[in-house]
Amino acid sequence: MGAMAAYRDIARRLCDALQLGVPPVAIALRQEVPAELKPNASAAPPSGCVFWQRATGQTLVTSPRDHRFCTIGMYTHNLEMTPAEQADFKDTLEFFAGLGYLGAEELAEIPTLKERPHYVVHAPLEVTPIPPDVVLLFVQPGQALILAESCQAADRGAVPVIGRPACALVPMVRNSGRAAASLGCCGARSYVDLLAPGIAIWALAGPRLDEYTDHIESQCRAHSKLVRFHQLRRQDIEAGRRPTVKSSLGRLGS
Repeated sequence: MGAMAAYRDIARRLCDALQLGVPPVAIALRQEVPAELKPNASAAPPSGCVFWQRATGQTLVTSPRDHRFCTIGMYTHNLEMTPAEQADFKDTLEFFAGLGYLGAEELAEIPTLKERPHYVVHAPLEVTPIPPDVVLLFVQPGQALILAESCQAADRGAVPVIGRPACALVPMVRNSGRAAASLGCCGARSYVDLLAPGIAIWALAGPRLDEYTDHIESQCRAHSKLVRFHQLRRQDIEAGRRPTVKSSLGRLGS
């Protein structure tokens, strides 16, 4: 199976296992892109995370100027800023500090990309034209539960969960090579319509997609059995019976 066909297969497996309502989004951070991948963002959005939503249905090759209205996103993605963008960034930080939302001393704690990309490529995972560094999933709590358990098994440790800014999720995963999640920030939830109440963002390290997907499928199979097991236990106990675990397992197998 070719590399790009493999991503199509992984996208299908993730959608089937988790019953995703939104297709996975691939993000690639590059110094260079193939000649056929020309920057094609039709209009700079008010926030860089809007590209996540657009990329559920199309491939977008973006350069720093396509992110110019979102200097927080430019900061987390280590994109080169013009003097005007640097001034906007400074004004944004002063506004945040005045609100008590983000102090200057907290800025250093926000993950930023170690390298400086010239292009950020966003695409549906199933048709990504180049291998992704990070893959985003937009999930509900039940799906997040499976992801938390799957990624904890794959990464051998608890999955970090962040809030503001949501875009810091990308460098966090790219730098560490481990999964992470974001509850979204008020900016992302203001600009990205698919971040409805109850939706969080999960990010997987692109080079380890096969490994994560194997764990996710395994956990989905386990959850299917476990849910039925607990349903049977509840029925029996609420009916006044005193089932042992072994008898419940017998019913599960019948």
